[in-house]
Amino acid sequence: MTVPTDPTSAALPETPAEPVELEVGPVAHGGHCVARHEGRVVFVRHALPGEKVLARLTDTGEAASFWRADAVKVLEASPDRVRSAWPQAGPGGVGGGELAHVSLDAQRTWKASVVAEQMSRLAKLERDVVVEGAPGDDARGGLGWRTRIELVADDEGRAGMRRPRSHDVLPLHTMPLATEQVLEAAEAERVFSRRWRAGSRIEVVAPASGADPLVLVDGLVWRSGHVDKRPNARRTVTESVRVDGTDLDFRVAADGFWQVHREAPSLLAQVVLDAARGGADGDLTDATVLDLFSGAGLFTVPLARAVGPVGRVVAVEGDERAAKDARRNAHAYEQVEIHHGQVATVLRTSGHGAVGGADVVVLDPPRTGAGAKTVREVVALSPSRVVYVACDPAALARDVAYFAEAGYNLSDLRAFDLFPMTHHVECVAVLTR
Repeated sequence: MTVPTDPTSAALPETPAEPVELEVGPVAHGGHCVARHEGRVVFVRHALPGEKVLARLTDTGEAASFWRADAVKVLEASPDRVRSAWPQAGPGGVGGGELAHVSLDAQRTWKASVVAEQMSRLAKLERDVVVEGAPGDDARGGLGWRTRIELVADDEGRAGMRRPRSHDVLPLHTMPLATEQVLEAAEAERVFSRRWRAGSRIEVVAPASGADPLVLVDGLVWRSGHVDKRPNARRTVTESVRVDGTDLDFRVAADGFWQVHREAPSLLAQVVLDAARGGADGDLTDATVLDLFSGAGLFTVPLARAVGPVGRVVAVEGDERAAKDARRNAHAYEQVEIHHGQVATVLRTSGHGAVGGADVVVLDPPRTGAGAKTVREVVALSPSRVVYVACDPAALARDVAYFAEAGYNLSDLRAFDLFPMTHHVECVAVLTR
């Protein structure tokens, strides 16, 4: 069966190299599949395991340990291949939709195999992994989930996105992963039709709750076709998160960190809270909980409500603006302490007596993971339970191995498809002593 590349996909960069025929092997972390060409490992994008494709080599070199390629024509298709949900993210197109040619169920199977492989290879643990979809995603076909998008203007001033591993900007006329509210805000300010200054960075933020959206251009508020120069121009948005049946409001910087999937804040906050309790029916009353890499307080506030006025939540965040947002969001809870600084440094320099021991530690580190130093500082607090939120399965697996060396076992692992059409996956791991 021959499945030609979608004719509406972006053109590949010109290159003298002729496509090579590849038989595609298993998936690999990073949105690729593994193939071989003349004995060389080739990581292939836009393919599926078991397919035979013509691929354009994009990164080569005799000294390179592996090459990269884009599948530009499918000679024998996988049954999991579908018509691309976002043709502009196809071969030669923009990044951010590298699995748009894969059925939604197969995307989750793909991600589950990656998480399991990383756990096996890096943590020496064999786990069956199931990737759970977020509410509403199946009905939407995995589209319309991003509450925040970031674009850049090309040399002609057209808003677009970059090719993977490139500075080349390709103009867009829409962004199918964005929510309706984001697209409406973009349309109101003519984001895709206006001509911007070349290189301008355009951000569109529209809370899932329906609260007023914001458009930022190079970090400045853009309103009604021009920069809003008022010193009191609103730069924050209000996000509503439902936890334990209660809606909690968070004010966060429009260009600060926040979970981008419309359902992710509520879903993760509930999952993390239940894991910290030791189960949905567990109890954290009077407990001491550390919330590390705490951001704007997404987990801090639900944890504070759970420990009650006699309990204690100590939050640590390295980004000053996020820590400021967290102080604002948690100001009503006297049981919360918020520390600004690098997590490992704050824990070490506070002398663990100042921070105190911890019954439970929650951590949501950046993509690079917590790392050995932070794990050592967490272990020194002797928590009975660690709840680890991870957006990179390799980093998670490495840190799980560090915890295992200190006597903490992986007691639970859940994975969530909070980034449909991409290779990214969010995990929540529970480690117990």
